[in-house]
Amino acid sequence: MSAPRAVRIVTEVAAVDRPFDYLVTEASRQVALGDRVRVDFHHRSVRGWVIGEAVVSDELKPLTKWLGYGPPPSLLALLEWASGRWYSPLSRFLISTTPRRLITSLPTAPPARALDASVLRDVVLREPGVLAMAPTVDPLPLILASYEATRTHEGSLLVLVPTESWATRLRGRLEQRGCAVAAGDAQWDRMRAGWPVIVGSRGAALAPVPQVCGAVIVDADDEAYRSERSPTWDAVTMLRERCRRDEAPLWCTSMVPSPALLDGQEFRSLGEAGDGWPRVTVADRRHRDPHEGVLTNIAVTEAHRALAGDDDVAVVVVLQRLGAGRLFACQSCGELARCAVCGQGEEEVDAQLACRDRHELRANFCRACGATNLRKVRVGVTTLARDVALQLSQGVSELTAASDPGSPLARVVVGTEAVWQRVRRCGLVIFADFDQYLLAPRESARRNAITAVGKAGRLVGSRADGRGGVIIQTRRGDDDVVLALRDANFASIVADDVATSKLLGLAPYGAQAKVSGEGAEEFVREMTTPGVTVRATAEGFVVRAADARGLTEALRNARRPSAPFRVAVL
Repeated sequence: MSAPRAVRIVTEVAAVDRPFDYLVTEASRQVALGDRVRVDFHHRSVRGWVIGEAVVSDELKPLTKWLGYGPPPSLLALLEWASGRWYSPLSRFLISTTPRRLITSLPTAPPARALDASVLRDVVLREPGVLAMAPTVDPLPLILASYEATRTHEGSLLVLVPTESWATRLRGRLEQRGCAVAAGDAQWDRMRAGWPVIVGSRGAALAPVPQVCGAVIVDADDEAYRSERSPTWDAVTMLRERCRRDEAPLWCTSMVPSPALLDGQEFRSLGEAGDGWPRVTVADRRHRDPHEGVLTNIAVTEAHRALAGDDDVAVVVVLQRLGAGRLFACQSCGELARCAVCGQGEEEVDAQLACRDRHELRANFCRACGATNLRKVRVGVTTLARDVALQLSQGVSELTAASDPGSPLARVVVGTEAVWQRVRRCGLVIFADFDQYLLAPRESARRNAITAVGKAGRLVGSRADGRGGVIIQTRRGDDDVVLALRDANFASIVADDVATSKLLGLAPYGAQAKVSGEGAEEFVREMTTPGVTVRATAEGFVVRAADARGLTEALRNARRPSAPFRVAVL
């Protein structure tokens, strides 16, 4: 009979974020680090994970049952780091790395085979780091080069793309070229066994592979890599730390690299950047004909030209509403109402105008010409779809995140950014109100605007192809972002964002978290860590620190109030 043994367990009860010791019985003797078990927890049968060995004691309760495999032991330290980094119970991250079904046996992983010479003919290996990649450039050669560079190393290559549909297509392309690929919860056992290539979206950063030999993140600045639910972790930060621990190379691509992605390092361009961007036409609505409809005359002309083509979907009209404010524009000169302090779009507040941060309350008049006839310039997708149908004399499909994914689409589609998921190709993309991107109340507004045009470019093709184009309707035709999109040159935008982040202490030159909820005020009152500041906002409080470590320390040391609250680490 083997010697008595005890293990340390973290249960799935998130409200009790500390481990407990249990005795291993003869029935559960196969239990190992990371495995799933069932235990008696305060007279309740709950599930948990083994996170370490413990000292045997007669007072310990026995394990109830061994449930199968969980995350590999090599991943536990990373998950503990993540729970501190994003102020979350460890069990939340353990759940993210655990299969929905019980896994009690693992397959044998195939070897990482060498690719055929024909597959590698046009593949050029790039040094790890941040690569600026135009939206229409195919990332497959970079992924194949990364695979070939790491396939003789122990571990798996992780490949992350923003959406599951993209991951499904990419998996098929890699398998056609001879790569053994695992993806999704249905193949969790293959990932746990260490399959050569793992493909997925945000969750693949926590793929349960025993070791990482390399990683590629495509469109690393895409907001899909950040979880909006608590904990608000992001895959890029997670995978960077994971690669650092496993001493594995990491390649990140981005249309316009953010300061947080660059993290003080230089970026390199992958190919001719300008040729990979779409042809962009700017329709400045400040000088528009008052008889024009929701689409400018140039947009209508280009739309009819696209409808004459043979694309199943010829025209896509995008109307993305970001932020809560309604934009106001002068009926005389067309200028938008903007805050003189921060430049954000202004909204109506008690019959006056002010930005979201309430820097200045002022009367309802135009700063450019002095007119007092400002009006709201916001319509919804349904109203826009009706007006576009009348203006183009075409049937229109309305497409939002709530739309039926299997419904057929007309040749003209009007919708939110949900169109990127449904439409694969078209002749023309029109941004009905591009100012909603430019004046969104967020630090990443300019990059989000550029990225949206890049995604539109994937539908219409590059300017080198000459197949289609993108029209942006705006009242800010002289904005730096609009000029950069027209010329497909974003070096000044990247430099400005880095300078702004340094000045304001934004990531990676600082760290912050948003605290909201009934107990938020009591929670932030307990923060006494030196170098940490707290600022009240309309939604709650913003906690700032010089770096992520200082922020983590401040959050962990503060006493938790009894009232509910939410912490979103940015």
